[in-house]
Amino acid sequence: MTCYSVLAVTPTETSWVEGYRNSVNDIVAKHGGRYLARTVDHQQVEGIEQPAGMRIILEWPSKEAALSFLNDPEYAPWLSARSKGSVSTHFIIEAQDDLA
Repeated sequence: MTCYSVLAVTPTETSWVEGYRNSVNDIVAKHGGRYLARTVDHQQVEGIEQPAGMRIILEWPSKEAALSFLNDPEYAPWLSARSKGSVSTHFIIEAQDDLA
């Protein structure tokens, strides 16, 4: 089942950003993922304000693929760099409608 990663990332320092962007694309692709959005241009229209510097949406072929990416040893140093150099949240959402 298709799955999505939805992230809010606000860098607290930027030394990691260029290397992350240049290296992680290939790791995402290796796990069958593709970016649907990576943008600083976003607008919250409902709810309690949750500011973020950037919103990111990735599509994965399955939840297993998303988790495989997150657990890939090649990704580990980049995840650590992002975690140390930003305030981030990451949700994995399966493409299903539990209310149908």
